[in-house]
Amino acid sequence: QRHLQCEASCGQEPWREQAGKVSLVNFWNPPATAQLTVESVPPNAVEGKDVLLLVHNLPQDALGYNWYRGDKVDSSYRIVGYVTGTQVNTTGPAYSGRETIYPNGSLLFQNVTLNDTGHYTLHLIKADLQNEEVTGQLRVYQSFPASRPCRQSLQRKDQCDG
Repeated sequence: QRHLQCEASCGQEPWREQAGKVSLVNFWNPPATAQLTVESVPPNAVEGKDVLLLVHNLPQDALGYNWYRGDKVDSSYRIVGYVTGTQVNTTGPAYSGRETIYPNGSLLFQNVTLNDTGHYTLHLIKADLQNEEVTGQLRVYQSFPASRPCRQSLQRKDQCDG
């Protein structure tokens, strides 16, 4: 670098200074921004339990966000929205009363049912008014009662206590 500076300041071979600038620009990349993601916790839920759609890498410049049922933004499937500046949330037509939105963008479902299975989309509005969307999946499985102990008899068919 010192060699390039000397040659450039001495007026010798100015192309080397430009080449040095170009190579510096080519090798400098701004840090990559982390990808916005949604994780279901737990990944597979049993009906009647609670499930959190946990948001990872929420940008700090988020003005607000909305959750939608399905894999796209559609106002008729809006569950709930949150405005970061006022910390106010508003419910939409798809709100069942069992969802809670958190300041970090995560969405809690309480007492999930089989009908809750599906995709959910987070729509984020950033300070530069750019939108970002990410879709996560909620899987709910039916709970089965614990099996009852059975005993076998040689003279009768299988019998189960119960």
